[in-house]
Amino acid sequence: MSHRHHILATLAVAALLGACGAKEDLKPPANQPAPVVPIGADRAPTTQELTTPDAQARPARSDELLKRSEQREPDDFDLPPPG
Repeated sequence: MSHRHHILATLAVAALLGACGAKEDLKPPANQPAPVVPIGADRAPTTQELTTPDAQARPARSDELLKRSEQREPDDFDLPPPG
């Protein structure tokens, strides 16, 4: 029974630690230089720009269903395994 209580206590502590994150905006550390402006940019990116993923990081999902079957075109690189 003590082993079971140990596991439950560990899970409870892990859940509490996971829920104690800060919920405020990101700010640069005090007395630190500002981030370097990227090459070719006119200004340094804002916090919102740095934390928003671009289209390649989060591609759009296509939910279009296949309405009819189509014959696949031949693929020159679709080769059988060697041997």
